[in-house]
Amino acid sequence: MTDPQSAVVDCGGVGYKLTISGNTLSHLTEVGKVVCLYTYMSIREDAVELFGFYTTEELNAFKLLITVSGVGPKAAMSILSLMSPEKFAVAVSMGDSKALSKANGVGKKTADRIILELKDKVAKNIDVSSDLEDAGGYASSSVADDAVEALMVLGYPRGVALKAVEGCSGDTLEELMRAALKKIGSNM
Repeated sequence: MTDPQSAVVDCGGVGYKLTISGNTLSHLTEVGKVVCLYTYMSIREDAVELFGFYTTEELNAFKLLITVSGVGPKAAMSILSLMSPEKFAVAVSMGDSKALSKANGVGKKTADRIILELKDKVAKNIDVSSDLEDAGGYASSSVADDAVEALMVLGYPRGVALKAVEGCSGDTLEELMRAALKKIGSNM
């Protein structure tokens, strides 16, 4: 059973209601179809909620979002319903608060806070440009740097992000991210 914001998953004869994003819903087209959803359990004083994600990238983006002060699970799901994990990473790495604030429940101040707090976490990890030259044997570009940063925002370790971008081609950040995520997905 699905509705625009939730799905009931039958697991061993027990039904679990999961709050899902629009991206996950788009993959759940057939009732009764066997699917694997990655879950996150939120325990609050007044409620226990399960959140379901079709990909680990979406789960990682969700976990990253809820670390930001003032961003709860509902706001995180709203952002992930509006944009894919790749577009979320691009928006954060490019400082695009306008794109993030289009999500329900996310204003300009919250979007700015998301960018500020997540960029700080990414920035602590490194000088990406020299690592790209060493790892890939090619001169780094700002698009490749941005792709590595975006992958790290999604929760991938720096080494995995560097290897994923290495050898991928794309003229835009979105194309490079798509190719790198496919590469990561095929290696798992």
